[in-house]
Amino acid sequence: MMRRAFSAATIVAALALAVSACGGGDGGSAAAPAGSAPSDPTKIKGEITWWDTVRPDSEGPTFQALIKEFQAKYPNIKVNYVNVPSDQAQNKFQTAAQAGSGAPDVIRSEVAWTSQFASLGYLQPLDGTRALENESDFLPSPLSSAKYNGKAYAVPQVTDTLALLYNKRLLKEAGHEEAPKTVEELKQTALDVKKKTGADGLALNVDAYFLLPFMYGEGGDMLDAPNKKITVNSPANTKAMATVDDLIKSGAAPKPAIQDSYANAMTALKEGKTAMIYNGPWSLAEVYQGKEFKDKENLGIAPVPAGSVKAGAPTGGWNYAIYAGSKNLDASYEFVRFMSTPEAQAKIAKEISLLPTRASAYDNPDVTGNKDVAAFKPILDTAVPRPWIPEGGQLFQPLLEGYQALVGGKTTPEEMLKTVDQKYRGIFKDWS
Repeated sequence: MMRRAFSAATIVAALALAVSACGGGDGGSAAAPAGSAPSDPTKIKGEITWWDTVRPDSEGPTFQALIKEFQAKYPNIKVNYVNVPSDQAQNKFQTAAQAGSGAPDVIRSEVAWTSQFASLGYLQPLDGTRALENESDFLPSPLSSAKYNGKAYAVPQVTDTLALLYNKRLLKEAGHEEAPKTVEELKQTALDVKKKTGADGLALNVDAYFLLPFMYGEGGDMLDAPNKKITVNSPANTKAMATVDDLIKSGAAPKPAIQDSYANAMTALKEGKTAMIYNGPWSLAEVYQGKEFKDKENLGIAPVPAGSVKAGAPTGGWNYAIYAGSKNLDASYEFVRFMSTPEAQAKIAKEISLLPTRASAYDNPDVTGNKDVAAFKPILDTAVPRPWIPEGGQLFQPLLEGYQALVGGKTTPEEMLKTVDQKYRGIFKDWS
């Protein structure tokens, strides 16, 4: 299952129908009453449905255990847990919210979806509610993804970024004691692994999100949002795409499959058939299920290799958002509050290494004692922010299609970016 998938067609259709959504394009319904919960919140009654998007086998059990803790504390609230694949949840929620039926009370919303859902009026404002408890404790970047037009429409659940994950044994056999620090070193290390061990050096994931480190590394980006400029077709990005193309053509990375490349890369890493991949903290629970990492010490985690300008990985993550049409708002507020406490975040970090969004959670021994979190935290601190705009979820599909064409040998880096630029101009009609 690919972790990130975005469909442009459905988003455009939803945006066109925004005026008929529940509340309109300015964010929808009025702010929820702050004091609506009873004096004893454990007496709140209701039944809510939560759409979760984690991998059900490696991450799901942790969240289901938290739900059991919640229901023990709140015996009058029933939580219906539904796992929806992450590449389907966005469109399914849009369809249900637009129809006014079938939407969950709470959804695990990818950071790029949140402002879009809010702009359509699908999300309940959370300022002043129990859901957004101790707002100042949230890290600034994750919190910014939960806001639209100055109002909070979600609560940050986990934050993430990309790193270079590598098999220490294979690198050592190829004569490398440390992870490559630059893209040039990445290429050479991968070629050495191939020559000396027979395993592939680097497995690429044909997904737009995973192109961003190469773009950032050359000083490029998709947009200059503050100045309303489309910047995807730039010399920096052309150099980045040429770098990716060269990794494949040189043999440093085998030609990836256009479909299922995420699963293929993960399987190759877990089975020792490739030495390196780019991936995030969400993948670690699955990685450790592989035979190569029964000894967890064999997994290395390092910053993504730098391009000619810098090393840069994207900011990602997930939020808890509440459907504006929920008939059980108080129960939903309480559920989101419980699931986003520092204690809940520490449990998630301890068990499956997902990065907390609360600053105080990083002082918890369960978090400080997790080597994976410790490895990712400094990478996260230097991650590149993405534009939290309603159209943010539409940026990836054109870039993905371009990446697929490049890998398939159907286009050049220059032509790929021209095509992506044209598609972006269809989305951002008044941008330069």
